[in-house]
Amino acid sequence: MKLAAKWRSIEADLPADWADARLELAVGNDAQLARAAALLGPANPGRKGSTLVFQASRRGVGIGPDAVERLLARLDTSGIRGTLTPLDSTAAEPVAPLERLSLADGWDAELAALPPDWSDVYAELELTSSDLLDRGALLLAPLNPARHLNRLAFRFRVARVFGYGASGPMTRRCLERLDEEGIPGKVTVLRVLSGTQNVATQGPVWYVEGKAV
Repeated sequence: MKLAAKWRSIEADLPADWADARLELAVGNDAQLARAAALLGPANPGRKGSTLVFQASRRGVGIGPDAVERLLARLDTSGIRGTLTPLDSTAAEPVAPLERLSLADGWDAELAALPPDWSDVYAELELTSSDLLDRGALLLAPLNPARHLNRLAFRFRVARVFGYGASGPMTRRCLERLDEEGIPGKVTVLRVLSGTQNVATQGPVWYVEGKAV
């Protein structure tokens, strides 16, 4: 079996979660061994007696499995014959899944970062799929949500004490409804005002892209 084909056979037998694999190549004579070491140069092989030891990696450290196959194919083309043997392999460290905050918890986190005297908020809820827009709009109806451009997002206002916008508790309850139906997304406070005093008005007005919100 040629060396490149042997490597693919070895790779197929490695554990599914392998990250690094050390390989040993035994070559018949010193002249071919030196030539093999030169051709395997990108793999930084180490010489051990009459063998070469090098490593394949799927972690971006060193050369990958496809590169190993290409280097060994060069040896095959050059007429170098040898015995390729796996020495050992290491498994990739398991990656803990990212914990996604619920929308209600995300809202709590956004409020916690605001000044204690905040009075008005302009916020955005971004969804992950256009299939969720209609249902999301229905569940958010008490917030008077508005689509923003062509993005999968709704924007709305929240008033802490009085003025234009939904109350904080109502906002959280609407987001809880989305959580209860498994609708994922991200809620973000875009703008905030503190200590506003509404005199004969419904509250402050923000102008976003030339429009009052």
